[in-house]
Amino acid sequence: MDEGKPLFVQIAEQVEASILDGSIAEESQAPSTNELAVFHRINPATAAKGVNMLVDKGVLYKRRGIGMFVAPGARELLLKERRSDFAERYVQPLLAEARRIGLGPEDVADLVRTGAGVSPANP
Repeated sequence: MDEGKPLFVQIAEQVEASILDGSIAEESQAPSTNELAVFHRINPATAAKGVNMLVDKGVLYKRRGIGMFVAPGARELLLKERRSDFAERYVQPLLAEARRIGLGPEDVADLVRTGAGVSPANP
């Protein structure tokens, strides 16, 4: 567990990662709050807070008396969110720095394609 991040956020991120990598498929049952609490040795209320974050996002839904399930379209929703976050955290600052040093979008694309001139033979 990451000391710098709230446990409930880490629980939500772990469930999201399992959905993204296909470990938990859409319409399949997600781990219960109690399972998450026991596995991570945390308070069930903390695990529930992480699960409820995913319910609020539309990633999980509850089947009364059965448990939590992965919502249809959850993987695509998470991919869209991650792509947007990637653009905001990495691409936008990259392009801003490129503009400061006189590189255009095509220059940046060329650098990405060629690995910035670094190859196994030319580190």
